Amino acid sequence: MLTSTIENVLNRGLPRSPRARELCKELEGRRVAVEVNGFTRFVVESAGQSIKVVRDRSLAAEAQIAGGPLSLLSLASDSPEAVLQRGDVTIRGDADLAQKFRELALLLRPDLEDELSKVIGDLPAHQLGRFARAAFEWTRNATSTTVRNAAEYFAHERGDLVSRAEGDQLLKGIDTLRENVDRLEARIELVTRKPAR
Repeated sequence: MLTSTIENVLNRGLPRSPRARELCKELEGRRVAVEVNGFTRFVVESAGQSIKVVRDRSLAAEAQIAGGPLSLLSLASDSPEAVLQRGDVTIRGDADLAQKFRELALLLRPDLEDELSKVIGDLPAHQLGRFARAAFEWTRNATSTTVRNAAEYFAHERGDLVSRAEGDQLLKGIDTLRENVDRLEARIELVTRKPAR
């Protein structure tokens, strides 16, 4: 049931995007596996005019993307490179193919509020959407404030960390010292090369 729901949601987005239809045709017959660590494995295949999604551990795929549920969702962000560099998500096989399927998924990304409105109606879906956006914003602000306060506490109250200003000053001093040592080294080399008179 989950796979058919995902398949339906993705395929509803195809008519809205000419680039998605073009990519779907280009990827016809190609497969990518999405391994949700600790949960399941989906295989996504382009049928040329539509997307097929199946849950099958034995079905071969040319590329595999594996990671935790939240890490996989963060691939849809503006900077997926950070997720890959941290190793939260791994890609095996044809990385270019995985990138094309990622682009296709971004083009077919559903409007969750619109999808929800088909189930519970427009007004409740809009209210839930507003609530979810407000909750997300509050969580983001609370996390940022907590991290900032903890950093200030450990830097100023306990002295366990160096404050940003002190750290910047130290790094600037190190850079200046490095430049001075390089200049001194160049002068010594110049003096030792001059022939004695």
